[in-house]
Amino acid sequence: MSQHVDHSESLMEKIAEKIHGHDQKSTDSSSSDEDTDKKSTEKKSTDSSASVNAKIWRLFGREKPVHSLFGGGKPADVFLWRNKKISAGVLGVATAIWVLFELMEYHLLTLVCHFSIFALAVIFLWSSASTFINKSPPRIPEVKLAEEPILQAASALRFEINYALAALRDVASGRDLKKFLVIIAGLWILSVLGSYCNFLTLFYIVFVLLHTVPVLYEKYDDKIDAYAEKAMIEIKKQYAVFDAKVLRQIPRGPLKDKKRA
Repeated sequence: MSQHVDHSESLMEKIAEKIHGHDQKSTDSSSSDEDTDKKSTEKKSTDSSASVNAKIWRLFGREKPVHSLFGGGKPADVFLWRNKKISAGVLGVATAIWVLFELMEYHLLTLVCHFSIFALAVIFLWSSASTFINKSPPRIPEVKLAEEPILQAASALRFEINYALAALRDVASGRDLKKFLVIIAGLWILSVLGSYCNFLTLFYIVFVLLHTVPVLYEKYDDKIDAYAEKAMIEIKKQYAVFDAKVLRQIPRGPLKDKKRA
């Protein structure tokens, strides 16, 4: 009788162990399935975000931040108002110069002469009066222009002029009709603007735009890029129509015969 009881108890223990092992396996498999599903979901979300970022259209095809497009140095900090005091000071000086020469109709030579007269008179009177009031005369610093910065500026200017001349030569060679039309349209717009304002006013307008447009674009670049993409699509459609109806109708010279193999 006791053997029968022991046998039944051992049988029950084996059944319980099998049930416990099956539950453990099912739990492990379910947890592994959950981990797999979680990893696949994360991977899908990462891939989708990466694809969305890759599909974002940027104005002028830019891939770098606006700060890097301006060189990433102090000029970029000034244009993007990283230091508001310096940017405001530069814009204020430019505005004062424009007001003096444009609104008050001051001339450069007159301004330089008046400023020199005032500075020389103040320093001369101070130096003369110092002997009567027993005070040390003003220390006038010795100002010299360094040679290296001037050579660097001249070299940079020479490089830009050569680049512009090479670009104009490439346009005039007749290889790219689209670029030719863009240059002609740009020069015509500049001529129209020049008929309404002088060079100083035009330079001041460009200077103000450089201090306002980039910082606004950096702040609202997503919205501006979306509108610019729509505008670019429409411009391409209109150019395709213009190319098909006008440009392709222009007679061209005979093509050169292909060389025989």
